[in-house]
Order: sequence, then C-alpha cells, then structure tokens
Amino acid sequence: MKIRVGFGFDVHQLKEAKPFFLGGIEIPHYKGAVGHSDADVLIHAICDALLGAANLRDIGYHFSDKSPEFKGIDSKILLKRCFDLITAKNYSISNIDCTICLQQPKISAFIPEMQQCLAKVLNIDTDDISIKATTTEKLGFEGREEGVSAYAVVLIQQINS
Repeated sequence: MKIRVGFGFDVHQLKEAKPFFLGGIEIPHYKGAVGHSDADVLIHAICDALLGAANLRDIGYHFSDKSPEFKGIDSKILLKRCFDLITAKNYSISNIDCTICLQQPKISAFIPEMQQCLAKVLNIDTDDISIKATTTEKLGFEGREEGVSAYAVVLIQQINS
C-alpha cells in the first residue's frame, strides 16, 4: 500500500452582491467570492490537495479559467472530477483537514452541513473531513474582508491489486 499527502491552497476576492459558496453550500452574507467558477475557495483547495497527492498537477491544469466550459460551474462538479481522477489511479481518501481564513461571516454553524455535502461528493464519512475556521485578527486582506483563503491537506492511499 502506498500512502501520499497532498496540500492545497486557494484564495478569492470578496465583493458585495455576490453569492458566497463555501464547502459546497451557499453561506448567507452580503459579500461573496469572485471567480471563473462559483469561486468555492474551500473546494478548490481540496481539489488541489487531492490532485497534488496523486501527482496529477493542479486544478488550473484540469479546469482552465480560460475555458467557457467552466464559467460559473458548481465547484462540487470539479471536486467529483478530481475524485474520479484519483480513483482512476486506484487511490482512496483517508482523510481531509482544512482551514478557512476569513473575518466575516462566522461559519462555525455551517461546518456540519459543509462536511455532509463534501462527504457525499467524495463518498467518504463526514468524520474523515475536518473543517476549521479562523480569522486573521483583522490583519491582511482576509482581516479587511477583501478576500477569503483556504488550506487543505489530504491523505490518500493506493492499494495495488
């Protein structure tokens, strides 16, 4: 059995009057993330972590922001495609650990719903997905509420038949 670790990071600008998708669900807030897709920063970080762990490059390589095919796409579709790519190499997900950095809104109450949504897409237990949130104590672009960032680490295992 081969075990591999992947790391992902993503950042998106926040703008007023945009929907705010995070972890596959819409979070009520007066600002939302801007991007070519639905700009779900958490899912994008998880995608990069999964792809990196399996040595499959990065999310931009597979889903170009220049392609009209991905304009406004639901990031859960991208996550499912990343999952399909790693399973094609006979990998399974052991666990995912994520941190979201933003000043507002407070998202603690939404974490169980995010875990359920992501677990369904990835066909894993909610207990295998850790999501944490932190502020940057009003420092930097997150602290000024200009953007949101997310980090993800995944552990995958390959079982050779």
